[in-house]
Amino acid sequence: MSDFDGLDLQSVEDQLDDKSGDSGGSHRVVLGVLDGTTPPYEWINIVETGAVLVLNVQGDMNELAAGFARDVRDEGGQLMHFRGFLIVTPPGVDIDSERL
Repeated sequence: MSDFDGLDLQSVEDQLDDKSGDSGGSHRVVLGVLDGTTPPYEWINIVETGAVLVLNVQGDMNELAAGFARDVRDEGGQLMHFRGFLIVTPPGVDIDSERL
């Protein structure tokens, strides 16, 4: 118990609160269909809020994602095609594909 004598739990809680606020992410995963009916700026806006997109690709992925893929990458986000889906992450959220 002597190890805990100098522990200031309030300071620890304050630091945890600060770190959770700094993440900037929305802690959301948005599911959608990439078929050309949603304007590219809507996908960009969702990613800018910190959300992850999981889009079912209905057509030519390169053509359908052309309106927003470069903007997402330029801002530090990532895109990955996986089993018919396009995964789009905001800056700071990495796609780990080591287990594929």
